[in-house]
Amino acid sequence: MAKKRRKLNKDYEKKIYSSKKNVELVLAKIYDIDDEDIQKEYMSAFNRVVYLFDQLKENYELHGFSDNSKELLNNYENAFNLFESEFEI
Repeated sequence: MAKKRRKLNKDYEKKIYSSKKNVELVLAKIYDIDDEDIQKEYMSAFNRVVYLFDQLKENYELHGFSDNSKELLNNYENAFNLFESEFEI
């Protein structure tokens, strides 16, 4: 039996790419913080965003665009916006 091809979505791929760049930028800014305690606090808070991004990217790579994709993207965006509102970066 042939393996089912995953459904692709160019707009969704652009959002994933943009999200990756945002995560990389924030991580770079966090790593630039000199105070180790503050850096740990920021990193701890940002770990959820990184986890949700990884989940989003992995799901797309394995399954393509699906019903779950919009929910994963929404969860990531909400977590990223919450981080930005609580932490000045």
